[in-house]
Amino acid sequence: MEVQQVLGEEIQISTRTVEMVGFEAITEKQKVENLTDVALRLCEVSSPGPPNEIRNTTPHVLMLDLCGNLLCCWDDVMAVTEQMEELKELQLSHNRLRVPSNPTVRPRAFSCLRVLSLTNCALTWPQLLECAPMWPMLEELYASENDITELQKPNDVLQSLTVLDLSTNPLVDGAVLSIGELPRLENLNMSKTGLSTLRFDDAMPGCKTAMFPALKSLAVNSNNISEWSVINELEKLQSLVRLSCRQNPLLSQERNPGTAMQLLIARVGRLEALNRWTVLPEDRRGAELDYCKMFGLEWLASGGHRDPQQNRPSAEFTAQHPRYQSLIQKYGAPEDSELKKQEPFALKNQLLSITFVCPDETDRKSVVKKLPDSMIVQKVKGLLYRLLKIPGAELKLSYTSSKMEGKEIEIDNDLKPLQFYSIEDGDKVLVRWL
Repeated sequence: MEVQQVLGEEIQISTRTVEMVGFEAITEKQKVENLTDVALRLCEVSSPGPPNEIRNTTPHVLMLDLCGNLLCCWDDVMAVTEQMEELKELQLSHNRLRVPSNPTVRPRAFSCLRVLSLTNCALTWPQLLECAPMWPMLEELYASENDITELQKPNDVLQSLTVLDLSTNPLVDGAVLSIGELPRLENLNMSKTGLSTLRFDDAMPGCKTAMFPALKSLAVNSNNISEWSVINELEKLQSLVRLSCRQNPLLSQERNPGTAMQLLIARVGRLEALNRWTVLPEDRRGAELDYCKMFGLEWLASGGHRDPQQNRPSAEFTAQHPRYQSLIQKYGAPEDSELKKQEPFALKNQLLSITFVCPDETDRKSVVKKLPDSMIVQKVKGLLYRLLKIPGAELKLSYTSSKMEGKEIEIDNDLKPLQFYSIEDGDKVLVRWL
């Protein structure tokens, strides 16, 4: 039906009068001068317009998006932003901006700016450092897809940064160390930068580096990392708890993705999240125990010993496995029966003979099956549904081992492989359902 007339807070619709509760408040919010977010992406903006027009029409803007426009210099950008005295976030990606001759000529232009996006602006790092005095309060800088090849130390600028995105820049190896003294940097994205090596020379194996003191989250996806020594260096970061390391040659070297994940968890001791997965306490325990078993023979051969007085592994082993000694102290040295020489990959080497038992159904016979240790728990449950003919029930699995008499370990993650839980040949899996 057609709206015919507006009467204050009432409107006339056909022959009926309808009261609009809160109508004035809604109208007030829609006024241009009250806008807080302004998006002018791909609008061919090329200049700031008449003097003070922006200040008079939109004085309360907090977020401004000017991506993909025709702005050619920072002076024009400053002429816009100095009229938005509350501006906190500025999107300038896909513009080509000439560096200003005097970056501090307009001190109020970015006085409140906290977030700045400069993706694909054909910028080099020296150019960014030249501009940086304009942003004294900047906390988040997104500079992916630029022409950044080398990094220089940001002296007296960018000291408030907590987030820095340098992804998809052709960085030379070792360049990242130049920003290692940023005191508040918590989140760093170095994906697709060609990273292959990393070395913190100020810290010995097993010690913490003074660099990146606040770094909690690091992304190094789609790089050229092929050596575990890079991961060992990441263990030196004193605050690192989140790591994303997908699509690197290192991970494809392991025949099972689950094994690669376990090795990453075991080598970086404080990780709470890995490749977007939460690292639970039981995940860490299983990964670290398997790590001790996996390299136990190498540890003994290098001079390691179960007697602490005689335990002197070589410097070479310690450099390759800087956490091994602390893990031995945490869990104790693995027994001889747990130390297995790593054999070349073959199907017969990964098959486990597992006995499935239903402890709550005494009339059911136990079933023995040979399964690959890479089989995920979800598929094991699917097999059990067919074997036990219990459709619709929710299965609960746990296992016992002759090496841990009296202890029952819960199998609680359907997406993990059997080897994640250190299930070995001859173990019993207990099957219960509701």
